[in-house]
Amino acid sequence: MKEQHLDDTGLDQSVTRRKFIGTTAATSAALLSGGLGSLLSRSAATAHDFDFVEASIPQLQAAMAAGQITSRELTQGYIDRIQSLNPLLHSVIELNPNAIAIAVSLDNERRKGQLRGPLHGIPILVKDNIATDDNMQTTAGSLALVNSRVPRDAVIIQRLRAAGAVILGKANLGEWANFRGFDNVYPLAVGWSARGGNTINAYDLSYTSWGSSSGSANGAAANLCAAAVGTETDGSITGPSAVESIVGLKPTRGLVSQDGIIPISHEQDTAGPMGRSVTDVAILLGTLQSPFNEVVGQQLPSDYTKFLKRGALNGARIGRDVRFFNYSYYGSGRRHDRGHGYR
Repeated sequence: MKEQHLDDTGLDQSVTRRKFIGTTAATSAALLSGGLGSLLSRSAATAHDFDFVEASIPQLQAAMAAGQITSRELTQGYIDRIQSLNPLLHSVIELNPNAIAIAVSLDNERRKGQLRGPLHGIPILVKDNIATDDNMQTTAGSLALVNSRVPRDAVIIQRLRAAGAVILGKANLGEWANFRGFDNVYPLAVGWSARGGNTINAYDLSYTSWGSSSGSANGAAANLCAAAVGTETDGSITGPSAVESIVGLKPTRGLVSQDGIIPISHEQDTAGPMGRSVTDVAILLGTLQSPFNEVVGQQLPSDYTKFLKRGALNGARIGRDVRFFNYSYYGSGRRHDRGHGYR
């Protein structure tokens, strides 16, 4: 395994420095010849038989079962995309230096027929306000918590690890989950943190990623991970998911444990799944769900995919009360309308 040389963000700068000029040139050329979509497509080239870009979790599992790709190769593929695209998008604060080793171990389990579940070997990004007791930091994007250590994994991280997920890295966020004042008072973009910079929308480089789960949404949208975990007090999963064209779910409070997540309000906070499809989000929710039966009196399902029904909303009419929804906390979202930190 190649030794990784990490800077203070945890990203492998021994690679990004060597590739800096080439990456910059490729970025400029791609943007001139078709925008970020072109860049995403070009950076997706791999030596694998299976193209993992835009693949769903069930498709990834099928490919690993068929021997078309391993978890190690998949994890390395996402790391390569992060190293190519993160200098532009600022989606990821820190890579897990043990991600490849974890993936190799999970591949060995697969070869022995020891599958833990639908997330076995699947690389996941988690928001940087979620505690991980490993070689990564948990800082909520703030310089104030750099080099601090958490005593243990958050409950949802314990559950992800037990389910066989590869914790790929820490996603950028609005610093302190945006608990630092609103945009019009404290003029920094809602996807900005001191550690990670300003997350840029994967589909429109002039537009916000929203927040505070900016890196989680952006990472899923740009195929920097198979799926991601964000947190929400008020709009921090659903807002970024909307503008990044992914699926995000804020679960009922209590369905997912708050233990080990840097809080804003225990009455509103919850972690939730974010992914490129409803199926992926349903799979991830089944793992994130609290083991402590905090939702009193509820018989909780263990598999939410069984409730998915294509066309279930055909013919439905959705109303919007403009008295409550015809506003924005964040202005137009254009970067030139607000301060946006460093790029």
